Amino acid sequence: MEGRMRLSGKTAIVTGAGSGFGAGIARKFAAEGARVLVADLNETAARAVAEEIGGVACGVDISDSDSVLAMARAADALGPVDILVNNAGITHLPAPMEEVDEAEFDRVFAVNCKSVFLTAHAFVPGMKARGSGAILNVASTAGLSPRPRLNWYNASKGWMITATKTMAVELAPEGVRVNAICPVAGDTPLLKSFMGEDTPEMRAKFLSTIPIGRFSTPEDMGNAACFLCSDEASMVTGVAMEVDGGRCI
Repeated sequence: MEGRMRLSGKTAIVTGAGSGFGAGIARKFAAEGARVLVADLNETAARAVAEEIGGVACGVDISDSDSVLAMARAADALGPVDILVNNAGITHLPAPMEEVDEAEFDRVFAVNCKSVFLTAHAFVPGMKARGSGAILNVASTAGLSPRPRLNWYNASKGWMITATKTMAVELAPEGVRVNAICPVAGDTPLLKSFMGEDTPEMRAKFLSTIPIGRFSTPEDMGNAACFLCSDEASMVTGVAMEVDGGRCI
């Protein structure tokens, strides 16, 4: 069976993997044979997921260059990094755009955007040297079909989608593929922040915008991520795949 695992023999880093979508991606990658570095700002949560899947935990602030370099050193112990998933992300609370303060804006862009820049510095040179690699950026339907009051979060995810495409076109001749997935909100720690308040009424209102009628799950993200980061997707680069139950139609 092991020879048929889609990520057998590959080393993967998943950021924000201590909970939510990141944990779902880490679980799927491990089930498909990958060695997984479970990275999260919450090192306790990272350790719990790593122990569950037989991975290695790493505490990291992905908006900080020294912390990202420390993560890269931790990954070296697992072998050359074949797959990088930039999943860690945050949002600000729903608010009129002019009421989001500067510190909130800076934090959202540091975590959602600067992190992609920092991990590229840390891992792209090795991938280019080996002539192979897959990078996956976890964007959002918010970057494709923005809704009011999550303004700067929406903008950060739009940035991520454009970053994915420009990385893809530059790195394609080097054998490195770069894609994005765009989930609709899931029942993860960020859901309450997106909705402003977590009530049955708010959930029902949110779900009414998703044709398939349910939230994205960590398993949905794991399955889509596994395909895009596997050799099955060797001809796929620069896409922002909607995994959203029809939300963006």
